[in-house]
Amino acid sequence: MTAAREVRFWAAGAAAVLLVLWLLNDILLPFAAGAVVALLFDPVVARCQRLGLSRSWSTTLVVGVVALLTIALVVALVPLLLDQAAGFARDLPARIAKLGERTMPLLEPLHRYLGMPSGSMQDLQQAIADRAGEVLAWLGAIAPRLLGGSFAFFNLMALVFLTPVVAFYLLRDWPRILARLDSFLPREHAQTIRRLVDESHIAVAGYLRGQAMVCLTLGAMYALGLALVGLEFGIVIGIIAGVISIVPFVGTFTGSVLAMGMALAQFPPDWLSVGEVAAVFIIGQFVEGNILAPKLVGVSVGLHPVWIMFALLAGGSLFGFTGVLVAVPIAAVLGVLVRFAMRRYLASPYYSGGPDGADDS
Repeated sequence: MTAAREVRFWAAGAAAVLLVLWLLNDILLPFAAGAVVALLFDPVVARCQRLGLSRSWSTTLVVGVVALLTIALVVALVPLLLDQAAGFARDLPARIAKLGERTMPLLEPLHRYLGMPSGSMQDLQQAIADRAGEVLAWLGAIAPRLLGGSFAFFNLMALVFLTPVVAFYLLRDWPRILARLDSFLPREHAQTIRRLVDESHIAVAGYLRGQAMVCLTLGAMYALGLALVGLEFGIVIGIIAGVISIVPFVGTFTGSVLAMGMALAQFPPDWLSVGEVAAVFIIGQFVEGNILAPKLVGVSVGLHPVWIMFALLAGGSLFGFTGVLVAVPIAAVLGVLVRFAMRRYLASPYYSGGPDGADDS
C-alpha cells in the first residue's frame, strides 16, 4: 500500500470514529467516565495481581473499596456543602452590596477624577446587587426544569449506576482488550503503533492521576485554610477552587476572587483576616507550582497549560460535559502524534533537503 493510500485509509478511519462519537454523544457520558475511572485505578488492580489475586478479584476489590469510599464521602460532605451553597446563594446579593459599601471610599478618588455624577457609584452598587439577585432567581427557576427533564434524569442515573459497571468490566478485561486490539494492527507498522500507544498511555495516565491528586490536595488545603481563617462559606469556595484546578491556574484564580470578595464583605476593619485569606491562596499557588505539579504531574506528560485550556473549551463546545471529561486525554494523544509527526518531518528530506533518513525512532 502506498503512503498516500495509507494516509487516506487512516484519515477515513479517524473521520468515521469522530462521526460515530458525535452521533452517540448523548449516551457517551457513563462510558467516558467509566474509562477514566478504569485508567486511574488500573495500576492498583495490577498491584493487587502481583500480590497473588486474580484479575477478577483484584478488580472487584478495587471497585468495591472505591465505591464505598465515594458513598461515605458523599454522605459526609454533601449535606454540609448543600447547606453552605444554599446560604452562599441566598446571601450573595447582600454580600455584594456590603462589598460595595466597603470599597466605595477606595473608589471615591476615581469617582471625582472621572467626574461621575453624584450618586452614580451607589446606583452602580445597587444595580450589581439587583442583577445578582435576578441571576440567582433565574438559576433557581431553571435548575428544577433542567434536573427534572427526562433525558437529564436518565443521564444522571446512567452516570451513577453505569459508570461503576463500565469501569469494572474495563478493568477486568483490560489485558484481553489490549491483546485483541494488538492482533488487528497492521504488521508493518505494529511496533511503531505500540510505541505511540505506550507514549499516549504515559501522557494520559500521568496527567489524569497527577492532576486528580493536585485537585484533591488543593481543594482540601483551600477548604481547611479558609475554614480556619473563619471565612464564611470557606469550605464551598475551597472545594470549588480545587475542582476547577483541573485547568492549571484557573482554580486558584477563581477561588481567590471569590474568597477575597467574601473576605472584604465580611472582615473589615479586621484587615489581618483579609490578609490571611490572601495568604491561603498565595501558599496554595506556591505549593501547586513548586511541589504538587512537578511531583505529581511531572514534566514528562508534555501538556502545556494553554493546550489544556484550549482542549477543555473545545471539548465542552463540541460534546458538552462528555467532551470536557475526555478533552485532556484526547489532547495528550494528539500531542504524542504531533511530536511523532515532527520527528518524522525533521528526519525527512522535506526538512533537510538531503537523502531520506526518516525512520520510526
